Amino acid sequence: MNPFLANSPCAEGGPPLSDPMQLVVFALDELRYALPLAVVERALRMVEITRLPKAPEMVHGVIDLHGEIVPVLDVRKRFQLPERELGLSDHLIVARTAKRTVALVADAVAEVIALPAEARIEPGTILPGMEYCSGVVRLDGGMIFIHDLDVFLSLKEEQALDAAIEENC
Repeated sequence: MNPFLANSPCAEGGPPLSDPMQLVVFALDELRYALPLAVVERALRMVEITRLPKAPEMVHGVIDLHGEIVPVLDVRKRFQLPERELGLSDHLIVARTAKRTVALVADAVAEVIALPAEARIEPGTILPGMEYCSGVVRLDGGMIFIHDLDVFLSLKEEQALDAAIEENC
């Protein structure tokens, strides 16, 4: 069982949801974002990030996670949020894309939620050009943007990251 499910409504024996969508919710400033639980491997407290020369701007650097070199992506930069110093209270969300394992920096990892699939709204119906989001859900506390990590980096950024890792690691 995925360790994130421990706090999920699905783990409480509540009524079954029809095809529930399970999301790991995290915060950047006052905004909430989510990743599908199926792609998240773990969340951990901030660790030392090693700079990666020639990496795309979206990459803070890399971490060594049990012998695997994992790029750390800057979600703030992608979504044009104000930059801020990384601190020990920050978190890393380790997740899988179709190509690689990555880590995202988050201010906090809030919770795992399970919602009916019908709760997901297509992002294009809210604002065209939200290619990094696979959906939006509305909750009492506001909206949550669901990330699509497979399109987070452009092809050019993926190639630059591959070259930087190959050259430096």
